[in-house]
Amino acid sequence: QVRLQESGPGLVNPSQTLSLTCTVSGGPDAVTHYYWSWVRQPLGKGLEWVGSIAETGDTYYSPSLKSRTTISRDTSTNRFTLQLRSVRPEDAATYYCARSWEASGDFRKYDAWSQGTRVTVSS
Repeated sequence: QVRLQESGPGLVNPSQTLSLTCTVSGGPDAVTHYYWSWVRQPLGKGLEWVGSIAETGDTYYSPSLKSRTTISRDTSTNRFTLQLRSVRPEDAATYYCARSWEASGDFRKYDAWSQGTRVTVSS
């Protein structure tokens, strides 16, 4: 059973960069191709796909966030990270890391989730 554990700050100043890390343990099925994804959910709103990183290291981002988002990986530590630059009050949300087999917001294609981190943007 794969486990995903997030770490990172719960409070970010406006205009600064949000950085979150997801540590993966348990490992995926060796014969299955997976993406490692970030999803967020603002209070009172639905899930929003932020982006994904593939086994190749190729990244895929939501068009609305692409210009501010970087997803990277560290294979030696089984970690992948999210950096969201120039944060705004609208970026306040619960952020999840997840495993999926599509780089998209079709959450039927997700099979493992972190516990989520509530991120507040100070003002």
